[in-house]
Amino acid sequence: MATPHIEAKRGDIAETILLPGDPLRARQIAMELLTDAQPFNQVRNMLGFTGYYQGKRVSVMGTGMGMPSMGIYSSELIQFYGVKQLIRIGTAGALQGHLHIRDVVLAQAASTDSNYPSQFGLSGHISATPDFSLLRQAALLAEKMGIQYHAGTVVSSDVFYHMDPDQWKKWQKTGALCIEMEAYALYQNARMGGVKALAMNVISDSLVTGEQLSAAERQDSFRDLARIALELIDYEGSSS
Repeated sequence: MATPHIEAKRGDIAETILLPGDPLRARQIAMELLTDAQPFNQVRNMLGFTGYYQGKRVSVMGTGMGMPSMGIYSSELIQFYGVKQLIRIGTAGALQGHLHIRDVVLAQAASTDSNYPSQFGLSGHISATPDFSLLRQAALLAEKMGIQYHAGTVVSSDVFYHMDPDQWKKWQKTGALCIEMEAYALYQNARMGGVKALAMNVISDSLVTGEQLSAAERQDSFRDLARIALELIDYEGSSS
């Protein structure tokens, strides 16, 4: 069984999957942190692998950038491959001054400037939220690992280069912690599919201070996200 975007057969993908945007980062996680990692997807170079972490079966796959791309891959993983836990690990830009580069943000809710919610045909917008048990456990793990984290609202934007360079300040006033491009679609697809999802982002730059992570720092910080995510593999009875 294959979908238009994933060539895997049923059973090739574990019930828990880590979802970085960059397919090369997915490959790096598979090669560095998993054992017996086997590829299951190369369509459009959106690389995916299934292996083991401390004896637990887990998959990792790139999703590309933005909600349309995340919407496609998360839908196919849930509807056709039986994935039960989807954990987004990505980067974000800080909107608040108390967030620093390398901090981790657990997306307690996602707002959006996208038209993505219109497909549901409602007179209002659905609130996009994660699975609370995953959120709570991720926070506990971050504390145990000594990783600086924050939990709160993120903004999932369709626009990276905005015509109004100060647009982010309007979101800042709402109290949103950071801006990224995928969490809203992931959360809504997971809710509609009856499965668990959590989006975690490392702060790679600050719109407030102008700070940015170097390439080496970005990679080290991304390992923190992967460490938290991998410890969530079989939380509350999830199986492969």
